[in-house]
Amino acid sequence: MSAVTVIDHPLVQHKLSHMRMKETPTQDFRRLLREISHLLCYEVTRDLKMTTTSIETPLEEMDAPVLAGKKLVFASILRAGNGLLEGMLELVPSARVAHIGLYRDPKTLEAVEYYFKAPAALDERLTIVVDPMLATANSAIAAVERLKKRGATNMVFVCLLAAPEGIKRFSEAHPDVPIFTASIDRELNEKSYILPGLGDAGDRMYGTK
Repeated sequence: MSAVTVIDHPLVQHKLSHMRMKETPTQDFRRLLREISHLLCYEVTRDLKMTTTSIETPLEEMDAPVLAGKKLVFASILRAGNGLLEGMLELVPSARVAHIGLYRDPKTLEAVEYYFKAPAALDERLTIVVDPMLATANSAIAAVERLKKRGATNMVFVCLLAAPEGIKRFSEAHPDVPIFTASIDRELNEKSYILPGLGDAGDRMYGTK
């Protein structure tokens, strides 16, 4: 089974509660999502490998810690994943970006791919896959499968909310990919929406129906 980490930092939980409120307007929803993405990014990147480089401060030279290896990859599952992506890029502007276009077939609930673009040398990079919701996990499973086909071997999946059903399916499909989430909610309803959830993240972020 995939390891699951619930990021229960008080600021994350406070902001998530405001995002859940149905009266929260689009502009505030976007702002809160960006702010939470900063906090999630700190936790997910906590164990990045470091090295040192010689620098000169205004007073003297020193060996200073810097990130080691190739640049990170943030892989956004379109379209809602871009809400997390934008905030994370503010913290790690040098990161490479992959975009994975998937939509859920309304009848089968299966993920259908319509776009895929990723950087080179995925096998040498940590790839952080982002999507606000892990509901049925169909999109997340398909995205990770596609990235693996392109060579990615070191991945984590980051979301705001996860349903137990989605965690189970994702873990069975990709036991080697850890999950980071701000909350494990109760269940999915008959339409595969997370309960209590926050509604459709993409619609709330972009003001669409």
